[in-house]
Amino acid sequence: MPASRPHRVAVLVPEGAKPLDVGIPAQVFTTRASMPYEVRVCGATPGLVTGGDGLAYYVAHGLDALAWADIVFVPGYRFPDRDNPPQAVVDALIAAHDRGARLAAISTGAFALAATGLLDGKRATTHWHYTRALAARHPLVQVDENVLFVDEGSTLTSAGAASGIDLCLHILRGDLGVAAANHAARRLVAAPYRSGGQAQYVPRSVPEPLGERFAATREWVLHRLGEPLTLDVLARQAGVSPRTFSRRFVEETGYTPMQWVMRARLDLARELLERSQRSVEQIAADIGLGTGANLRLHFQRILGTTPSEYRRTFTRGE
Repeated sequence: MPASRPHRVAVLVPEGAKPLDVGIPAQVFTTRASMPYEVRVCGATPGLVTGGDGLAYYVAHGLDALAWADIVFVPGYRFPDRDNPPQAVVDALIAAHDRGARLAAISTGAFALAATGLLDGKRATTHWHYTRALAARHPLVQVDENVLFVDEGSTLTSAGAASGIDLCLHILRGDLGVAAANHAARRLVAAPYRSGGQAQYVPRSVPEPLGERFAATREWVLHRLGEPLTLDVLARQAGVSPRTFSRRFVEETGYTPMQWVMRARLDLARELLERSQRSVEQIAADIGLGTGANLRLHFQRILGTTPSEYRRTFTRGE
């Protein structure tokens, strides 16, 4: 989304911070021509922060960075179920939230957000190994152990480190549009889109070859969005019955096959609206929805806006 200044991102490094969790938002949002973000890495105080897994961090900023930031990331850290963060950290997170900043936790960073009380009555997630501990320690939080990330508007939480990438790309998609998020995903060699509703892990009852086959089917679909796609077509490509395909697909992705196809089509429509001058009618034909009226209907129902309004919002001089 166009802005008069870069979006300000603070990465708050707690004691015992996990290195991947620290690095993900710092790398995804690092300042470059295509990314209007400025990142500051901070701690409870400037200086050395003892991390987890044998690493330590030297941070240039203290909690003043939270008063500066538009988005605050809290990485996961060791032993989150033992003690709350220092009160100064809790107070700074609350103050940042009250000022209008979004607070985003990666993995066990959700415990720090929960300690503020800002997750009370809201949905949240964390690494599957700690979901029960989060629910026990913070019973007012609606812990969902079966999703990759949860977006509650001003508070966002994600599961393990890899889902931290999904959360960052989700934030990029909302701030800058699909094209920018896909560009960042290609730079990271990451999946461009995994929904927040996708399961953290495939249930043990699902044979691994089946999961691999469904991933291949989803990739196959992405190259054929303009073609007629039905449940029977997808199941035939996957080599299983429509009933089995539908049931297992929901377990893997959180969506029915045709819900997933529709969202993939709308993501392609969003990118075409951002990057091309093609009309709504042309784009509808390109993505397999037939008519502009059909595209407008699904756009409004799923995204809550119109193609024209979306284009005005996310078209930037490139």
